[in-house]
Amino acid sequence: MRVLLSTYGSRGDVQPMAALAVALRGLGAEVRVCAPSDEEFAKLLAGAGVEFVPAADPVRTVVTGSAPMAPEALPQRAAAMTVAQYEAVLAGSAGCDAVVATGLVPAVAAARSVAETLGVPFFYVAFFPTMLPSLHHRPHALPGRPFPPGETDNQTLWDINSENFRLLYGPGINAHRQALGQPVVDDVVRHVFTGRPFLAADPVLAPWPQSSDLDLDLDLDVLQTGAWLLSDERPLPADLLAFLDRGEPPVYVGFGSMPMRGASDVGRVAVEAVRAQGRRVVVGRGWADLGLVDEQGDCFVVGDVNHQALFPRTAAVVHHGGAGTTTTAARAGAPQVIVPQLVDQPYWGARVAELGVGALHDGPTPTFDSLSAALIVALAPETRARATALAPTVRTDGANIAARRLFDLNLNLDHDHDHDHDRS
Repeated sequence: MRVLLSTYGSRGDVQPMAALAVALRGLGAEVRVCAPSDEEFAKLLAGAGVEFVPAADPVRTVVTGSAPMAPEALPQRAAAMTVAQYEAVLAGSAGCDAVVATGLVPAVAAARSVAETLGVPFFYVAFFPTMLPSLHHRPHALPGRPFPPGETDNQTLWDINSENFRLLYGPGINAHRQALGQPVVDDVVRHVFTGRPFLAADPVLAPWPQSSDLDLDLDLDVLQTGAWLLSDERPLPADLLAFLDRGEPPVYVGFGSMPMRGASDVGRVAVEAVRAQGRRVVVGRGWADLGLVDEQGDCFVVGDVNHQALFPRTAAVVHHGGAGTTTTAARAGAPQVIVPQLVDQPYWGARVAELGVGALHDGPTPTFDSLSAALIVALAPETRARATALAPTVRTDGANIAARRLFDLNLNLDHDHDHDHDRS
């Protein structure tokens, strides 16, 4: 069996696909991963021993550019991404028996078109429950298309969301499909997410809502596997180990792939707030390019290091609330402070707060006072106790479960299209 995995997104999209690739390879499959052409992703996949098919445009350049893209330019950009990702995925698809995709919607649609071109099954994966339609939760608003103020009915919001998908993504997706001789799609949400998506999220941290009469008309068969975790065997750098050994566990502060444009002084604010709690700090440089704020010896800056090894040695983890970082911190038993920036990050912060293993910061821009208040919650002994108790419940076999399901589903489908293709 040969499988092509496609994504266009940040590290939070690429790393789980690498984990799935490793699991599939363990079952005897040949796997390629099509991902943005960033050097860090090429290095990540090479370290996992996975064949890398680079897609156009490094995603870090897009995310950290001088200014965000204007909402009115998004449909044109989405159309261009659809074409570019199709070409990249098709180039790496020789002999493949299935396509699995995640990431930005135009890139997912492009991967599905490749699967249709080849006549092989297509599978979509989400990394958090609220990406997928359910009347138990509201959808995420698309850029430049906020929901009506005061609207709380989830059915209405999903209907609006579906129309916004059609307006933002539909023209580019359908123009490309017409050029390929493929039928156009009316329901972009259904076309991209399919009727049987994978949910690669931990069932304790991020449970899929129990089915009810509310959701019968959605006809969505979600396969929740647990998070897809890529095992990281890299040792921590010697100078970081020396810093950790010199004192009490520090607080880690890092915002991953978030440029933190709206909080330009976030590094200094975070260091001062952590110091006010009597703690040392490990600062993750990330795409916000954080660094030392002074010459005091209680701070240490790291680049791309093994969070699976580092987080168990921290007093708390302050981060943006990406699915991977949240899961890694929970698995490590580290209390968390989530400073959400966009999309799923408020959801993860809310879950951390509900489970009592950390705090959700109020809004994307921390101040000394607001971050201090959140740290007081995270550093409380009872929060640490709950985080320690939660840690062993976090599943570590999600990628293996998904790999086995993909084998089974692919055999059952016998190279036919996804079971809901005729309805898309």
